[in-house]
Amino acid sequence: MTISSAVLQFPPLSAPQSEAWLRNKLACYADAWDVAQDLANGITAIVVIDTRSVEQYRAGHICGAISFPHRTMGTETLRSLDREKVYITYCDGIGCNGSTKGAWKLAAAGFRVKELIGGLDFWRRDAHPVTEGEAPGEWPLASALTDCGC
Repeated sequence: MTISSAVLQFPPLSAPQSEAWLRNKLACYADAWDVAQDLANGITAIVVIDTRSVEQYRAGHICGAISFPHRTMGTETLRSLDREKVYITYCDGIGCNGSTKGAWKLAAAGFRVKELIGGLDFWRRDAHPVTEGEAPGEWPLASALTDCGC
């Protein structure tokens, strides 16, 4: 009796095809550690956008993130954004597609964008700083990043 591989039922891409696909994947997504590291280091080339409702933003958001619900994104509202920045969108997590909708609207309008993998859920799981209220908040100076080992 021959046992076939469920994994190899669909053979992997060639090494060059895999490299290209994975490079493109990394170009579209950022993880909580990388975003936290950039925020802690004061990198100004990125802007983190909370695409959830204003009420959800007030209840708790990533320190330094701006509130820009994806439902309010349009030609007029996007004009205020700096085209030189890279925007990182997030929502509640993998069960929510608000960050995808926001990222799509930004990209369609000509902005460079990445999505935060796992959204606020993964951010909180990694114990990165969160703040409440209407203001973006500041990255806490005393916040030390614990190396995730990635």
